[in-house]
Amino acid sequence: MAVQKHKVSRSKRDSRRAHDSLKNAQLSIDPTSGETHRRHHVTPDGFYRGRRVVAQSGENA
Repeated sequence: MAVQKHKVSRSKRDSRRAHDSLKNAQLSIDPTSGETHRRHHVTPDGFYRGRRVVAQSGENA
């Protein structure tokens, strides 16, 4: 098991944790369906960048 040789100061520890906070998700509006979705993700309707990429259940591809 790794054991540190010297105590890590509060400043050094907190500087390392500076990027750990969560950011708000970036949202986009799909041009075809007009639905709001996370950037670079498929909409719940199955559209990505204006094209249907996932067939809904009961539909033919």
